[in-house]
Amino acid sequence: MARATAPSAGPLIQLSQLRREYPSGDGVLAVLKDIDLTIAAGEMVAIVGASGSGKSTLMNILGCLDTPTSGSYRISGRETADLSPDELAQLRREHFGFIFQRYNLLPELTAEGNVEVPAIYAGRTPAARRARAAALLQRLGMEERLEHRPGQLSGGQQQRVSIARALMNGGEVILADEPTGALDSHSGQEVLRILDELHAEGKTVIIVTHDMGVARRAERIIEISDGVILSDTRNDARREEPAAPAPTGARLEARSAPPGRAMSPLRAAVSRLGEAFRMAVLAMAAHRLRAFLTMLGIIIGIASVVCVVALGEGSRQKVLANISGLGTNTLEIFAGRSFGDTRSGKVTTLVVDDADQLARQHYVAAVTPTVSSSQNTRFGASEASALINGVNEQYFVAKGAKLVEGALFDADAVRTYAQDAVIDENTRTALFNDFGRSPVGQVIIAGKTPLRVVGVIARQQGGFGSSQNPSIFVPYTTVQARIVGGHSLRSITVRVRDDVDMELAEKAVTEFLERRHGQQDFFIINTDDIRQTITATTQTLTLLIAAIAVISLIVGGIGVMNIMLVSVSERVSEIGVRMAVGARQSDILQQFLIEAVLVCLIGGVLGITLALGFGMLFARLSSNFQLIYSTSSIVAAVAVSSIIGIVFGWLPARNASRLNPVTALAQA
Repeated sequence: MARATAPSAGPLIQLSQLRREYPSGDGVLAVLKDIDLTIAAGEMVAIVGASGSGKSTLMNILGCLDTPTSGSYRISGRETADLSPDELAQLRREHFGFIFQRYNLLPELTAEGNVEVPAIYAGRTPAARRARAAALLQRLGMEERLEHRPGQLSGGQQQRVSIARALMNGGEVILADEPTGALDSHSGQEVLRILDELHAEGKTVIIVTHDMGVARRAERIIEISDGVILSDTRNDARREEPAAPAPTGARLEARSAPPGRAMSPLRAAVSRLGEAFRMAVLAMAAHRLRAFLTMLGIIIGIASVVCVVALGEGSRQKVLANISGLGTNTLEIFAGRSFGDTRSGKVTTLVVDDADQLARQHYVAAVTPTVSSSQNTRFGASEASALINGVNEQYFVAKGAKLVEGALFDADAVRTYAQDAVIDENTRTALFNDFGRSPVGQVIIAGKTPLRVVGVIARQQGGFGSSQNPSIFVPYTTVQARIVGGHSLRSITVRVRDDVDMELAEKAVTEFLERRHGQQDFFIINTDDIRQTITATTQTLTLLIAAIAVISLIVGGIGVMNIMLVSVSERVSEIGVRMAVGARQSDILQQFLIEAVLVCLIGGVLGITLALGFGMLFARLSSNFQLIYSTSSIVAAVAVSSIIGIVFGWLPARNASRLNPVTALAQA
């Protein structure tokens, strides 16, 4: 192996016994074999060799894109093997500038935007990096192409953009991999002239090529074959040539403004975050259909969850409203041991005095005795079977009845056996539908008893019978004296005070009546038990449907992960370029994670919009039921969509950040 000769100046780059091996079947393939090489600052070196000789692998190691299997590589005295991935990224960002054969420009960015990328990762201010990018492109004759995207530029123009990007952070070493390989002869000569100018300005230029015509532009020519340096010679002919003239007025590098001082760490992090956000938006815009299909699972899942919660809340409110029609906080006391007790009709121990004594208990808000009888009721030519309910004036408070028209009878009416009646809307429909006037003040005949209508109440939910039956409410004294002819009661309704626990009240009423009757010849229906049972059932069903919706969210999240994994595989070259110009692992992780979160967040917002739209449509189609949305469920939906993006986007983003720069660039 020919050993490379060291230049007189102190070495900027020093390789010692460097090897690079790759797994190959059951063994390994040595691409570089014990390379010893030193390069001084300011040299222009050409590394030549046939395809497969190892020259590109050597350049990748020199540029810290790849790491040697063994041996030593020092840059400015620093051993690269001791550096972390982020420290290697810092070297690429601040000391190296890469010029690639295929340009490796990011298609979503303009020429100016591509040149700015290294400065973004270096933490330069937006104003400083824009000014420098524009100045570099102007010096390279690209002043009229600043806003053009790579697809709108010729090959030579794209290579000029690549050169400007390499110079963006003022790197000491320019690494050019076959810089003229994809160009026509005229564009190739222009690029070589620019490299000569950079060398004349003191840059260290390393050109990797298989073209000896290009290699002769360098001061040193290093020939490599099968991973071994065959020769390292000084190019005396190049050394005797006059230096290439710098652009008129000043040097290429000097005529552009310096990169500017770096921002504070916090501002730099915010700037990189903004760049990652912008690139995520650009990537989504470039693949709209794929982004939408990725969002679709999230949209359906979020819309389902929000609608299910709203449906559950609407159902709960409807149930509570229906139960309140039975009376709020009420205990219904009936004679007998249960509804199926055949002897309940013979039990006569439930009397008015029980109701009067219960009314004196501290936990009672209102009490009404109830007697009832079904009677054929007539008004004019209209006739209907109605339930005559004998109650006292507190019944309407206990049951939460709503007066629609007229008035309610009072305690005087109960005491004086008044033949006043309050009817419900069912009775008004049955008897007065064809009347055309208010029923208040009219006289109806219940059986053989005339009753004067004094008021109309809203239709009540029949807790234990059809709510469509006509119901008439009359003082219980009148019913006992004129209709049923007895003193026993059908039931007693007790409204419990709002600050008293219903279970405790039920227990107290049971003990009270057992002491009075000497036995339990009654049973109690607790409307709060009904409410709790129905609402618990409603909540269970809501949770069941919500669980199904959550499963759809998880499926959507898995879809996001799969698409992001595909996105990573499709954008490997972009990742490699960003790493080559100095992106940290955290920068790559951040960009792809933001993209995943954006997909889920936008999907969540669209899902919420879809859910609200469904609610509006549902309200138009249904007049007696509506979806009730809660702010907490909507906020939770947005939070969940963000969490899904983070959780399911983490693996693809992590995979992207851990890609080997060389492997990624190889797919460019």
